[in-house]
Formats: sequence, structure tokens, C-alpha cells
Amino acid sequence: MLKCFEPSVLGRELDREPFKFSHQLLGHPALDLDNLAKVIPALPSEYVKYSKGLMRNGDDFENCDVQHRSQMSLAETIESMRTSDSYVMVRSPQIHESFQSVFRDLSGDVEQLLRKTLGHRQRLLINPRLYLFIASPGSHTPFHIDRNSTMLLQFRGSKQLVLFPQWEPRVVAHEAREAYAAFDGTKLPWSEARESFGQRFDFAPGEGLHIPFIAGHYVQNHEDDVSISMSIIFNTPESQAQLEALQLNHKLRGMGMAPAPVGQRAGRDQLKSFLWRARRKVRHTLRLPPDN
Repeated sequence: MLKCFEPSVLGRELDREPFKFSHQLLGHPALDLDNLAKVIPALPSEYVKYSKGLMRNGDDFENCDVQHRSQMSLAETIESMRTSDSYVMVRSPQIHESFQSVFRDLSGDVEQLLRKTLGHRQRLLINPRLYLFIASPGSHTPFHIDRNSTMLLQFRGSKQLVLFPQWEPRVVAHEAREAYAAFDGTKLPWSEARESFGQRFDFAPGEGLHIPFIAGHYVQNHEDDVSISMSIIFNTPESQAQLEALQLNHKLRGMGMAPAPVGQRAGRDQLKSFLWRARRKVRHTLRLPPDN
């Protein structure tokens, strides 16, 4: 029995197409603004990034806290969120006790969805964790891709998310996608020509969106209210193999090779994943420094 998602979500398949869904977590005490004002400043500083909110496509989203640094403290940022043009991103809030139950419930729901889709009994959810986003009205999250699959849930305010096909090289070139997967190039090129590939999703409190693995996207918050949303991100056996295949491709390109793109043949991606894991194991055995 699902605890967080509406039952209709069980009929959908992850990482094939995006889809909207309804969630049942509105009013959860962990997402109350008063609780967030207490929890977020208490978390280790490396778990919290905050910046100015009016960024643009083409900005380096993963380094926004450095390149768009706020002059306010974190506490001041949260208190003035409605008017301060700010953006706060919290990694793994489940380390705080007030988020632990919702993290367990969301993880359980995603696991049920995976088992329904794939028909396996073994655990399919790899490295699940939460991300929390609080943003001022009108703020913009630049175009970026994620190294995982995502279920994004809206709790306050409304927004539009523009989502792009996973493997379309005219949106993100193969080389740029591989470098991003390997943490070696997080500023993605952007031009308005890419807009024609985007699919727009408007959603409000109580609604959510599945963002497939490695699918590019950007977010425009509406002007009505502060936006509070939370994602559970995770990998599956398939997306984990694709991630490792992307990382191997990036390494091979650095050696002057031209590997076949990831996302076209599952068997080839699995082989590349096996080779990448074997390489890491050898480096660990030889006590060589890890690399991507």
C-alpha cells in the first residue's frame, strides 16, 4: 500500500517518459516553514547551498552558491524568502529526525513502483536520498541534468518545469553529458534553439513530476508565493549501469577514442558498466587514487 503517492502512479514506468502524479504529503510537519527554519540552519553547512535566485539558463547550477553568492546569512535568507530573491537547496535533509519518517515512506513507495514495473523481488532502489528546495517567487533554476532518477513533489507555491528528452544530442551533446556524469564539466551550453525540444509541466501543491534519469530540465517559479518542493532521487540497476557507462565513455574520450553513445543498447551499456567497475576495483587493489 502506497503511503505518499496516489495509487495511479503504479501504472507508470520509471525512466521511460516523464509523468505527473498526485502525492499525499501536503501538511506534513517536516515541510512546515517553521520547522524548516529550525532544521536547515542546524544541518552541517556542506549539506546546504543558498544563493541569489534570479539565475539564467547557461549558468553553472551546481556552483550557483559560489557564482551567485548571497550577501545574507542563511537564517536571514530563510526569513526573507518572499522578498529576497533567494534560492536554498538542502541535500539529504533525512539526516534530521523530522525528515526520517517521510524519507522511509517515500523510499518504500518508489521501491513498490520499481517492483511493479520490473517484476523483481530483490531490492531495486540504489542510494535514495532527499533534496529540498526553497525559492523566492519568480526565481529560476538553470538548465541542468541529474545523475539519477527523480520524483519531484510540490508543497507550496507553483512553478513550471521544462523537461527535455534524455538522450537527444541536439539538447546535450554526448561529450557534454558524459563529462557531466563524470563530474568534469557542470556548466552546460545553452541556446534558445533547444526550447523546441522541451515539454512544459505546470504544477502546484499536491502535485509531482517524474524526471527520468539524465533528462535535462530547468524550472521557473511563478510569482504567487514562495516555492517549497522536495525530491527523492535514486538510481535503479539500469540507470546505475548507464551512469557508469557514461563515466567510462568520458575516460575513453580523454584517451582519444570515440565510444558509441550510451542509452542506445542496454547490453552494451551493461558491458561498459562492468568494465568501469572492474577498473575501479583494480585501482583500489593497487591503492591508486580514485578518479571518475
